[in-house]
This record gives sequence, C-alpha cells and structure tokens, in this order.
Amino acid sequence: MAAKSDLIVSFGEMLIDFVPDVSGVSLAESAGFLKAPGGAPANVACAITRLGGNSAFIGKVGDDEFGHMLAEILKKNGVNSEGVCFDAHARTALAFVTLKKNGEREFMFYRNPSADMLLAESELNMSLIKRAKIFHYGSISLISEPCRSAHMAAMKAAKDAGILLSYDPNVRLPLWPSAQAAIDGIKSIWNHADFIKVSDDEVGFLTQGDAEKEDVVLSLWHDNLKLLVVTDGEKGCRYFTKGFKGKVEGFSVNTVDTTGAGDAFVGALLLQIAKDPSIFQNEGKLKEALKYANACGAICTTQKGAIPALPTNADALELVNKSKAK
Repeated sequence: MAAKSDLIVSFGEMLIDFVPDVSGVSLAESAGFLKAPGGAPANVACAITRLGGNSAFIGKVGDDEFGHMLAEILKKNGVNSEGVCFDAHARTALAFVTLKKNGEREFMFYRNPSADMLLAESELNMSLIKRAKIFHYGSISLISEPCRSAHMAAMKAAKDAGILLSYDPNVRLPLWPSAQAAIDGIKSIWNHADFIKVSDDEVGFLTQGDAEKEDVVLSLWHDNLKLLVVTDGEKGCRYFTKGFKGKVEGFSVNTVDTTGAGDAFVGALLLQIAKDPSIFQNEGKLKEALKYANACGAICTTQKGAIPALPTNADALELVNKSKAK
C-alpha cells in the first residue's frame, strides 16, 4: 500500500456513460445501453485505488439518484470523497457513448448545465487539496464558469503548496463552443503543469501537425515540465523529459472498449510518481513505470466501461511479466 502521505487528488467531472450493449452500432440503432460511471478525473482516482494507491476526487454531481450512485461508487472503490458536492438544482451529467467495431468511441453529452459545471470556488475543499502529493486535472472543467474559476483557484492553491501538477487535457470537442475555443482553452493552463499526458490524436489536434514527428510533439514542451508523455494506443507511448526521451512498447490485447484506457494509464503512472518522484531523472525507473502504465491501459480495453475494467496491481504485473517471459 502507498503511504498515506502519497495522496493523489483528482479534480473535475464525474458522470454517467451510457454504452450500447452491442458494439459497432450507432446510438439510434442501439436497442439497449449499459449504465457505467465515467468522467476522466474520477476514472483516474479509481484507477489509483484499484492499484493499491491513495486518491481523492473533487467535483460536483447532482443531488439526484445518479449523483448519489456516483458518490457511492467512489466510496466502494476506496476513493476519498470529502471533496464531492451535490447540486440541488442541476442534474448529474450524462454521456451516450457509441462503440465502433474497433472499440473506439464517439460521444453525445447531456449537460445544460450539469452539476459538474456549477462547482464554485467557495465549495472547494482546500484542506484536501493541500494534503496532496499530486493534483491531477483535465480540461473539461475549464469550459464554463463558475467551474473554470474553481479549477484555476484549486490549481493555484496546489502550486503554491508545492504540489506536483498533473494535466491530461482529454479533448472532448462536442463540449467546447468551437475547435479553436478548445485549443485556446486547453493551452491556457498548459505552462502550469509539471506532468502532461496527451494522446497522439490530441497532439495532432493541438498542434495541427503530424503527431508522429518529434519536432511537432516538442512544440508542446515548456520549461516548467518535468515529463511529457504521448500515448500511441496499442503501440505504447513516447516520453520526453529535460534529460532524455524515448518510447516504451505497448501490449497486444483483445480490445473491446477503449473507454478509460488513458485514465488507467495516467492513474498507474501517477501512483509510481507519487511513490518515487526521482523517476523524472532516472530513465530506467521511468521506463519501468511506463511499461506498468501501458499494461494497465491495455487491460482496461478488454472489458466494457471504464471503472469496472480498471486493473489491479496483480493484473498489471501478470501482463508485464508475461511479456518479459516471451
């Protein structure tokens, strides 16, 4: 178990994903949906506890059945939920997710406005934030007020307390007013983060360049960064630090649903960073941590839904060791 001081606080949205019970059909064609808890920051918090770490979630849900269900899921997964607020007037956000034949997804969101968008700065549990070793967030909480101001205040409090800032933008274009608004909003806090994880698709979107090219990726580098990681799906990931760069191969698994894979990866990596921040300077340790994170991401794609598919430490080690034995 991670020491109690290794608390990772995840900030942002938690919602309900409705996933078709059959892959490869459109939302209109789907006869039934499976209800799955979702929201990237909440998935990350659950990924960390599933692996034996210590996490907390800060965000807002509706004072409705779905909101209370989500709070209960956090508790069941061992996530500290002291920072969860309930809104009496707004509903918990919903997302309908289409699973294409290859397990990739399309989203349709219901949030006008949803409770997560209405988290106010005055509702932040600052003492919880200040107990963290790492403060993790996405970009969806930047889209509208008052949540944007709450996000900025939480980030500033963490930075001022010397806490490591972790950012996974998790681009969800349908939620932004326009593509340019998404690029501007996501980049507005780019230079604050100590660690950033982006997917190859997100590199392409944010740079409007070829994500395969190193100079394109490095246009996203900033001098405050300790680590930039680009995830390349089943191919693995690329890493860039001040002192070294490289890639770590992925794992070949039977992919059913990619939902939550990036969050499983991030949770696994943050857990390793919290245990041993020297991995930013030690390439051998970083590669081991990234291999473990790749395994966690891969395992998460073998089942439907995000939180139900998150691996345990034993699952991840089994896959890592299997690949070593080959």
